[in-house]
Amino acid sequence: MLVGGAVGVLIGAGAMLAFGVSERQQQAAGDEVVPQVLPSGATAVLTALRSASAVVDRGESTVWASPAAQTLGLVRDGRVASDEVLRAVRGVRVSGDPRALELQPRRRRGGPRVVLHVRIAPLTEDLVLIVAEDRSELARVDDVRRDFVANVSHELKTPVGALSLLAEAVEGASDDPEAVLRFAGRMQHEAARLASMVNELIELVSVDDVVADAIDFVRMGALAKRIELVITGEHGLHVLGVREQLASALRNLIDNALAYSAERTRVVVATRSVPDPDDRSLHTVEISVADQGIGISDDDQGRVFERFYRVDPARSRATGGTGLGLAIVRNVCANHGGEVTIWSVEGSGSTFTLRLPALADELAPPIEGGVSPSVSRKVIS
Repeated sequence: MLVGGAVGVLIGAGAMLAFGVSERQQQAAGDEVVPQVLPSGATAVLTALRSASAVVDRGESTVWASPAAQTLGLVRDGRVASDEVLRAVRGVRVSGDPRALELQPRRRRGGPRVVLHVRIAPLTEDLVLIVAEDRSELARVDDVRRDFVANVSHELKTPVGALSLLAEAVEGASDDPEAVLRFAGRMQHEAARLASMVNELIELVSVDDVVADAIDFVRMGALAKRIELVITGEHGLHVLGVREQLASALRNLIDNALAYSAERTRVVVATRSVPDPDDRSLHTVEISVADQGIGISDDDQGRVFERFYRVDPARSRATGGTGLGLAIVRNVCANHGGEVTIWSVEGSGSTFTLRLPALADELAPPIEGGVSPSVSRKVIS
């Protein structure tokens, strides 16, 4: 979403771009006065992008390229290095519609796998923008996760298979009390082994860390739109779950808030612990994301968590939204025994809230100072 938002900003700035010549042509011109290809405003936006970026003219020369674009091998010697990207650039120039593709440049022997998510969009009649997000680390994490699932599945088969065989043995030895006791003891052992494996899959997650991970990912998107990003609420809350999944869900909510907010507004991320009204020993951790955006109608609020549903299709196309973000949030919450809710008024903004079961007090780690103070700090303005 971050890349899509940045592309939208640059497309909006496309009217500012003037016709010109490439950097090589400017150098060859010597003292001759040559018009700038990219005004300072557009250059500042491009420079602020976390992703690699380049601008290509009709001659298929790069009139601007970030250092990251050259480091990743997207641009070489003033031209687009990938034939696949160059074909996409030509297609965008003909159709005028943005395109996206995944690129895996050839790696050096023994080197890490490189995966780039490339978006291509027209800026003017003559200039095309290329934005490439390095997803190599995400691909590596996916590989690790895939191996992890395969290994866990293999490990779980052993105690599960043993329990199945022992259950059959108990059934067959129903008239032999000593055998039943022996098999029952083995079943308890395998059940304890299985429970230990399952518990190892769930980790203690700091809500502060989840918020920090999400904020770090959306920081450049907030800067690009001059949106003030504020963290407030209680410190030191914990839940049981998967940190990466929770951070991804929160990141989707903040990305959504940024996409549907105007420039120079505010997005607030708040955390708090809410006691159960029927049992004060039980608590729910709430993480809310509030914006001052366009808001959502009552009719749309009932459907925003559906896959591929978009409140504003035109805006989603401009920002590169897939319509999956809120569906992913809902699934992550459900997997953690929680829920996600929405409050919104058209023209007044929206608030999405993740509600997750809090860790029992006797299991939670001690908080420095013995309290959970309310904190509020401006992260981006």
